[in-house]
Amino acid sequence: MADEALVVIDLQNDFCPGGALPVAGGDEIVPLVNDLIRRTEHVMLTQDWHPAGHSSFASSHPGKQPFETIDLPYGQQTLWPDHCIQGSLGSDFHSGLAWTKAELVIRKGFHPEIDSYSAFYENDRTTPTGLAGYLRERGIDTLTLVGLATDFCVAFSALDAVKQGFHTTVRLDACRGINLNGSLETMLNRMRDAGVTLA
Repeated sequence: MADEALVVIDLQNDFCPGGALPVAGGDEIVPLVNDLIRRTEHVMLTQDWHPAGHSSFASSHPGKQPFETIDLPYGQQTLWPDHCIQGSLGSDFHSGLAWTKAELVIRKGFHPEIDSYSAFYENDRTTPTGLAGYLRERGIDTLTLVGLATDFCVAFSALDAVKQGFHTTVRLDACRGINLNGSLETMLNRMRDAGVTLA
């Protein structure tokens, strides 16, 4: 299926149990994701890749705690614990992930002043990552998304994929969510309404 691709979102140590921003059960999806990688010709990965002192870190805002929200120039931003710092063990892909087959790794969140959830756009909603152009040039029009976390980076990637005209499926069995203040149900509904296939 040369026109299909698997996009594995942020399956990194810091988002797995024991990491700086763990998603419950985040490591449980690794065998299933590896099986999907084996069965898919085109595989892309995203990697959260923050410089130290990133604007999305609560530690960069005196008096603020993780999971509070603040207003940044591009809009509302959830503050996170320091995570996925460039070159750290936490930023590495999960050691069990069969990632070497990937033909492209999109690093996101490396601009110090802008967070980036989506594989397609930074959180200012105007700075592209280049993924859409890459997929189009390769003749790929159908995407399956898996990874972490369902209600943040996976969901924002899926919504942007549909907006960019890609046939988009999220494999919920190969994702895990954070569910911050009901975010999981909210984002599942948003994906459904946008035309994302939830499988």
